[in-house]
Amino acid sequence: MASGSSDREGPLVTPADRTPPLPVEELRARIDLGEIDTVVVAFTDMQGRLQGKRFAARHFLDEVLRHGTEACAYLLAVDVEMNTVDGYAMASWETGYGDFVMRPDASTVRRVPWHPATAMVTADLAWPDERPVAACPRGILRRQLDRLAERGWTALVGTELEFMVFRESYETAGDAGYRGLTPVNRYNVDYSLLGTGRIEPLLRRIRNDMAGAGMVVESAKGECNLGQHEIVFRYSDALTTCDQHAIYKTGAKEIAADEGVSLTFMAKYDEREGNSCHIHLSLRDGTGRPVFATGATAGPDGMSQTMRAFLAGQLASLREFSLLYAPTINAYKRFRPGSFAPTAVAWGPDNRTCALRVVGHGPGLRLENRVPGGDVNPYLAVAGMIAAGLDGVDRGLVPPAPCTGNAYAAPADAGGHVPRTLREAAELWGNSDTARAAFGDEVVDHYLTLARVEQEAYDGAVTDWERVRSFERM
Repeated sequence: MASGSSDREGPLVTPADRTPPLPVEELRARIDLGEIDTVVVAFTDMQGRLQGKRFAARHFLDEVLRHGTEACAYLLAVDVEMNTVDGYAMASWETGYGDFVMRPDASTVRRVPWHPATAMVTADLAWPDERPVAACPRGILRRQLDRLAERGWTALVGTELEFMVFRESYETAGDAGYRGLTPVNRYNVDYSLLGTGRIEPLLRRIRNDMAGAGMVVESAKGECNLGQHEIVFRYSDALTTCDQHAIYKTGAKEIAADEGVSLTFMAKYDEREGNSCHIHLSLRDGTGRPVFATGATAGPDGMSQTMRAFLAGQLASLREFSLLYAPTINAYKRFRPGSFAPTAVAWGPDNRTCALRVVGHGPGLRLENRVPGGDVNPYLAVAGMIAAGLDGVDRGLVPPAPCTGNAYAAPADAGGHVPRTLREAAELWGNSDTARAAFGDEVVDHYLTLARVEQEAYDGAVTDWERVRSFERM
């Protein structure tokens, strides 16, 4: 069970308030002093992983910062194992697997404390003729943020990402087939200071290194599954939060590997509680004031009419957009009654049994989407929440009555069920008029191919479960 994020009632934050973690002028000075000799140029792929190149720092300043760098377009057209697969329009053997261009976003330069003398910059993707790459996750989110900006709104987002830590290194875990691993805690350590104290050196290093990379760390706590923990960062504007999420996820794995242990963000490692990634979202107007709780227009529950319509849009599109929130076969194994992962498409005030939880009050009033797991691509999930919310606002939707009890016990036809499989989610996504209107056919078809590839790989696999049940007894 994930903890709630901070109440988010501090100073009002807008993108204009934020300065780069490492301004280019300071980067240049540190390079001149020999303090930085390597710059990583990275983007987040379909699976939510950082991809890119490492550059000699001086070459980055002289060439790459201004002109970008090429990378093979197959990076947005492969499976998890980096195998080329059929079905992607943007990159294939027929197109010759050409390049796109990684264009560094200078506002994202930061130190990488877990690697010596290293900085990193996040890139956007474009084709050589300057057209944006439609399937780029960061670009998909940018387009939804532009739709918000047309109304004078900014999205503030926080993500709560859980992980499990094991004593074995990644190599040892792989050699064991990821079976029989030793969790760092042998019992439920939810909120346990003793339990977190057992691995505080690792948690402390992750927290401090992420702070050194320009992130604002809030807290760390134990979770329910064996060896499960969560580190929470302060909310920010949506793009910054998603950039930081991707860097943190990669950095935490690299730090764990350096410490000789392994950690996983997979949505459902075993039959116990899965790794969630609850996403908190609110809107601010051009003056930094809250859109979801706006005084005279707020109802008795504190929600403005805009928030109610935005919430109703989430509910209306949740099943069709589930592919954005739960992008893997494994993700759908979280959704079990009593698991703190939702099964019903329902909302409720401070109700952890619902897919959507309304939490906070005053300026901190916000939506929490409890569907995503640790394997989510944050750019796609946040883009989905914004697109769904704007659809609700544009259509003037009204949410149903809140669920104030156990949503796991809600009637099956009350609001629908979170899709039970990737196959079901993919079919809903591919047939969604709302998705095609918000994202365009190219994006919908591209990510439909991603789901098809994963489903076909899974359908052809023989699992340990099948061997145990069938080897002798069938």
